[in-house]
Amino acid sequence: MGRINEREAELDQWFRAEIAATKPGPTRPQQEPLTPGTPLTGAQCLELFDAQATARHLDFAARRLTRDGRGYYSIGSSGHEGNAAVAAALRSTDPALLHYRSAGFFVQRARQVPGLDPVRDVLLGVAAAASDPISGGRHKVFGSKPAHVIPQTSTIASHLPRAVGLAFAIDRAANLGVACEWPGDAVVVCSFGDASANHSTAAGAINTAVHTAHLGVPMPVLFVCEDNGIGISVPTPRTWIEHAYGARPGLRYFDADGADLVDAVTVVRQAADYVRAHRKPAFLRLRTVRLLGHAGSDVEAAYRRPAELAADLRRDPVTRTGELLITSGVATPGEVLRRYDDIGARVAEMAEKVSGETKLESAAAVTASLAPARPTVVRTDAIRSVGPADPAKAATPLVLNPAPAAAATGDPMTLAQAINHTLGQLLTRDPDVLVFGEDVGRKGGVYGVTKGLQQTFGVRRVFDTLLDEQSVLGTALGTGLAGFVPIPEIQYLAYVHNAEDQLRGEAATLSFFSSGQYRNPLVVRIAGYAYQKGFGGHFHNDNSIAALRDIPGVVIASPSRADDAAAMLRTCVSAARVDGRVCVFLEPIALYHTRDLHRPGDGGWAAPISGVRHVEIGSARVHGTGTHLTIVSFANGVPMSLRVARRLAARGIHARVLDLRWLAPLPVDELLDNARATGRVLIADETRRSGGISEAVCAALLDAGFDGPIARVTSEDSFVPLGPAANTVLLDEDRIEAAAEKLIAAP
Repeated sequence: MGRINEREAELDQWFRAEIAATKPGPTRPQQEPLTPGTPLTGAQCLELFDAQATARHLDFAARRLTRDGRGYYSIGSSGHEGNAAVAAALRSTDPALLHYRSAGFFVQRARQVPGLDPVRDVLLGVAAAASDPISGGRHKVFGSKPAHVIPQTSTIASHLPRAVGLAFAIDRAANLGVACEWPGDAVVVCSFGDASANHSTAAGAINTAVHTAHLGVPMPVLFVCEDNGIGISVPTPRTWIEHAYGARPGLRYFDADGADLVDAVTVVRQAADYVRAHRKPAFLRLRTVRLLGHAGSDVEAAYRRPAELAADLRRDPVTRTGELLITSGVATPGEVLRRYDDIGARVAEMAEKVSGETKLESAAAVTASLAPARPTVVRTDAIRSVGPADPAKAATPLVLNPAPAAAATGDPMTLAQAINHTLGQLLTRDPDVLVFGEDVGRKGGVYGVTKGLQQTFGVRRVFDTLLDEQSVLGTALGTGLAGFVPIPEIQYLAYVHNAEDQLRGEAATLSFFSSGQYRNPLVVRIAGYAYQKGFGGHFHNDNSIAALRDIPGVVIASPSRADDAAAMLRTCVSAARVDGRVCVFLEPIALYHTRDLHRPGDGGWAAPISGVRHVEIGSARVHGTGTHLTIVSFANGVPMSLRVARRLAARGIHARVLDLRWLAPLPVDELLDNARATGRVLIADETRRSGGISEAVCAALLDAGFDGPIARVTSEDSFVPLGPAANTVLLDEDRIEAAAEKLIAAP
């Protein structure tokens, strides 16, 4: 603790000594440029010094509060204050997604918006105060709705895919006439560290931006790498960022010295002007230093040489800007020191005021912004008539299988046809809907589920993406911010796991970190589960959904037949639009084209979709009225359980089958009602025994006080192998039937 105090004192004393020793230049009016041809006047330089000094004193205050047990965040921005120049070069209406060391940017941006107090706002976040205007005490983030700063934790560059998606969406919204809170010529700026620039998330996002621009699609994003040369304790080679990004075709590269305010403002303006004029991505390396370690508990002396620390001090941007004011004749050393001290006094006073602010005091308060739900409003939106958003599309038939004709006549459809037709209805009715993913366009998806949609609605609304799930989801996160309701497709459940942080760390947290001021309307369609007769092995037959169910607030829909799929998809889209919900729509691949249930040709699993147009989130479906046993299942397990129930009935055992339909939130009330109706529950779970749905169902029944016998049959804790071996690890009808008989026979 003492070393931390010493380092702060050393930094403060260095500033004071260097400023006091600086020789003043001839007095210069504040309205004049610092030097001929310089893009900064004296007044502008003073303004940016104030932002930099404020950021510095916020670091000091955060560390004091943390040491005193009154603050809870001390990752500082000292040495990075040159990023205030980035805010100065951009408009306050340019959306920003910031690195956690971008305090200078945040202070300068907030000062450009009337009524905002960045000092109070930042310190409320440090103190985890419930009155924090962005997160409500849930996390310390740089964010502000009025200042168009979208809150991010910005770890491992996870916000870059969203930034790319937002840059794509701003121009797309302007072209399609969809209401967007940012002007059509806005530039998206996102900042990150040099260590994060090596993360696959950053590399993938930047690649997506370059690839998109290469296709001629507008991509107005400015990547700002705040390069301080070290990631916690691991050095970044001095020339690495330029080597990695400086000569990439399609990515304009800029380099600025963050310790030299004039150079920083000059170069950042050039970069911002380039992106705004050309609607192409640019990469800005802003050379910085890290002056107070990684965080409050970090002792740099343990892994850095004294000479390195001393060299960083000589590049302190606050000191360098103060010296610039003096040598340019804008202020005297005494005036700079008084300005610095006045700012410090105000920050310290505010820190004392906010440290006693009320914290969040209940779980209900913490989770209030996590997953808002207005089921009545969602239902009203879901059942709206399907009048065309574009009258020109009203008479245009969809080019896909026989689904439109079947819908018109009320004939039964397959699951794939129902989803296809419903997507067409939504695209026709709602101009804010976008459908995209790998191969969803001309090919119509791997299984034909999106067939004909691009031909009907065009490439601006139905389009192919890169073969990169992080970019697919990042596009969804950005378009959702810009006013769209995105429906991205992930080809297989196994593919989503390499990009899951875009759902967990970005989509699901945005409303949480912003007290609901920012939302992530999103419906991710995922082809999943197994039972493809041994085809494809694990990557095409994944039955693991535990990681998705672990994400707070996420809705997981899992229809098993056509009519439910159509209605549940409409409900998810409306929940996304109305409440900003993040929805995962799990589609059982093996049931896509299934028509029969009990015997070939019976058509027992196809269903008309013209009746029900809405299914409330968290509501189950019951097949049958049997009084001996309740079989609880979902997805592929439902038709299997129905076939088992029919065979059991022939032997005098009458079972009902409860299709959960929603895996999060579970339909607990209906589950309990049907369990009590029969007194026995068998859970037929095609996911794995560990981490599968059956664990949650058992827990829900026990928590509710159900005291009847409960049994479960599941797939094995195994990946799904290729060929006939798949049958050895997957749940099957024989095991369901045997378990049912055993449960019935038990006392």
